[in-house]
Amino acid sequence: MSLCMVVTEAVPARLRGRLAVFLVEVRAGVYVGNVSRRVRDKLWEYICADYGDGNIVIAWATNTESGFDFQTLGSNRRVPVEFDGLRLVSFLPLKQVD
Repeated sequence: MSLCMVVTEAVPARLRGRLAVFLVEVRAGVYVGNVSRRVRDKLWEYICADYGDGNIVIAWATNTESGFDFQTLGSNRRVPVEFDGLRLVSFLPLKQVD
């Protein structure tokens, strides 16, 4: 089991309800919990199937140099980039956001 965090923006209420079954919503659209990899993968399946026009980031604790890893989905100025084996976040110019 490891710490997991999901941050949502403009997603359907049914997805927010599904996330709240497994994680605690500590702020609007911000969910945290201690879940297994299997549960985290299942949550990601739900998210990919039902995020609508929103955007989501999921982050979890793992045994890497930074101590965490993350995935994103949907249109956002923040995009993951790989740099010297580390996953970092880069900002796109405003014009490139869908």
